[in-house]
Amino acid sequence: MTALARAAILTNYLEVARHFGLNGPKLLAEAGLNAALISDPNQRISVAAAIATIEESARLSGCETFGLRMAELRQLSDFGEVSLLLSHQRSLRDALQVIVQYRHLLNDSLAIHIEESGKTVIIREEVITDLPGHSRQAIELAIGVMHRFCAALLGAHWHPISVNFSHEAPADLTVHRRIFGCKLEFGSEFNGIVCQAADLDASNPLANEAMARHAQRYLDSLQRTAEHSLVFDVRKAIYLLLPMGRATIEQIAQAQGMNVRTLQRRLEEGGASFSELINDVRRDLVMRYLENPGYSLSRIADMLGYSMPSSFTRWFIAQFGMPPAAWRAEHKIVPRKGV
Repeated sequence: MTALARAAILTNYLEVARHFGLNGPKLLAEAGLNAALISDPNQRISVAAAIATIEESARLSGCETFGLRMAELRQLSDFGEVSLLLSHQRSLRDALQVIVQYRHLLNDSLAIHIEESGKTVIIREEVITDLPGHSRQAIELAIGVMHRFCAALLGAHWHPISVNFSHEAPADLTVHRRIFGCKLEFGSEFNGIVCQAADLDASNPLANEAMARHAQRYLDSLQRTAEHSLVFDVRKAIYLLLPMGRATIEQIAQAQGMNVRTLQRRLEEGGASFSELINDVRRDLVMRYLENPGYSLSRIADMLGYSMPSSFTRWFIAQFGMPPAAWRAEHKIVPRKGV
């Protein structure tokens, strides 16, 4: 399945590209995208093409915060039809559930998981496409947009505890500090935002139940006509739950609202199996983790669901023909001292 997003994002891209003296329309055209699409913000565009363009633009401009600067320009109205429902939710908690429920109408590649533990909440995000490797710009764009969305609903009451990225910190943190205004953690085990659980239950003064019901009926009619892939949804769920040690077929089936046998049958109909999807995600994530010098091999093994580092090493050799330590040495990645 080709992951799609709303063309509204191109407006933000062109503005940032212009700021850095880049020929945005030309770069979009080279990726198979047409700048004229911004005249219809609800038009669907290829996420892979958009991410490739943003990454290339970051490289050409020398700006490590290109995606984050795009996020800084995003408004609640940029969520399109979904913004009608979001703005009338009783609380941030309800609004986040709306984003999870209707994320297919926003961005097929976006995976979101809300994890609550005591008085804190972790909003985990991943951007999943068919592109090889990890897109720093796409992750920072997604988390930046989520942060701005929460701030739009809560205003001065929005005070996240931290913003976390699995990639390393840029040379200059000025833009990150300006946008997030909280503790920044790079080389983290997840991408996302940590906040107080109480923030999620703060009342939205603009909430309107009647308007929310009207907007939901409209969105449900759009949802029924949207292309949907269970295989892709399961893959996204594995990305989020594997580092948490919860990517079992039972957990994934429950998250998809079905029993294990139904999930297995539906995946087979889609030409996939759960074990194949787990293995594919592990292959993607292990490269991201190994490239991070802050992760020890034992920590990587644990995040990939292996209780014993030796089991992880055997799996890695079977997949890539060498031990993970040898792979790091070959790619000149030196773990930090104490790791």
